[in-house]
Amino acid sequence: MRSLTAIAGARVMVTGGAGFLGSHVVARLEAAGADAFVPRSRDYDLREKDAIVRALADARPEIVVHLAAVVGGIGANRANPGRFFYDNAMMGIQLMEQARLAGVRKFVGVATVCAYPKFAPLPFREDDLWAGYPEETNAPYGLAKKMLLVQAQAYREQYGFNAITLLPVNLYGPGDNFDPASSHVIPALIRKVVEAKRTGLDHITAWGTGAASREFLYVEDAAEAIALAAERYDAPDPVNIGAGREISIRELVQTIADICGYHGDVRWDASQPDGQPRRMLDITRARERFGFEARTGFEAGLRRTIEWYVAKTASVSRPAAASPVIENVPPRHQVRPAA
Repeated sequence: MRSLTAIAGARVMVTGGAGFLGSHVVARLEAAGADAFVPRSRDYDLREKDAIVRALADARPEIVVHLAAVVGGIGANRANPGRFFYDNAMMGIQLMEQARLAGVRKFVGVATVCAYPKFAPLPFREDDLWAGYPEETNAPYGLAKKMLLVQAQAYREQYGFNAITLLPVNLYGPGDNFDPASSHVIPALIRKVVEAKRTGLDHITAWGTGAASREFLYVEDAAEAIALAAERYDAPDPVNIGAGREISIRELVQTIADICGYHGDVRWDASQPDGQPRRMLDITRARERFGFEARTGFEAGLRRTIEWYVAKTASVSRPAAASPVIENVPPRHQVRPAA
């Protein structure tokens, strides 16, 4: 764990701090000696200006880390384009404005890889962020978050407000959202494979063709990156946060099946979208500007995630006589490193 001496004693408000990523960010900041305040949605509806003003008055933060988002996988994005745009735009835009007015000294905006153009060249470089329109199924969400970059740069230019923007890839890890209606690809596939193994199904169905690729970052690594940026980075340029590796969805499914010891077939439903064709980030800027590099190997992180899910669901889902879900089976496919 890298030392974060300058952030010790700072008051930090972390929106979304009770969520999957947020809980790890809060833990990392507190380990560094920061005083973290988490505005819960039941107490502060961050779509409403008055609630934001109250949260800032209660927290009196020096730093705001904005993680709160309404987000989901491809299915959730297709079903909720209006909500995903409105809720995310309203939360972020109003929060940054009220943080400025309240005298917050630094605003850490956490955007999304979904802001990149659909056909951006690989690896995605921050300078290509405006080279085209995002992939259609998640464009409303991606653009709502992307507008916060515009706002951050405009506020820096006009008001001297120290707002930075981070662009993380898809995250995964223990504690992820496994709800089939809203989960992202890794938890969705883990749930399918684990349930198929437990119930003896001879196949699972996966969306798309399996040809699309994604980059994934272990949640603890993402929290480390955000904490490092909160302490060390103070420039207007957006920064990619990733691991610099890509894996096809087809390889991902097989790797999860291998770890779980599941030997059934995978049937691809090509009537469902693949989403963006490929995703992998150029992570040079994060390394050079504030010293971040991911430390968790993909297969190690994936195994931890599967083990957590199996343990969490074993008491309600697994028959007493069932064999263990996780087996020590070496994966047949490897994650491709960045070029």
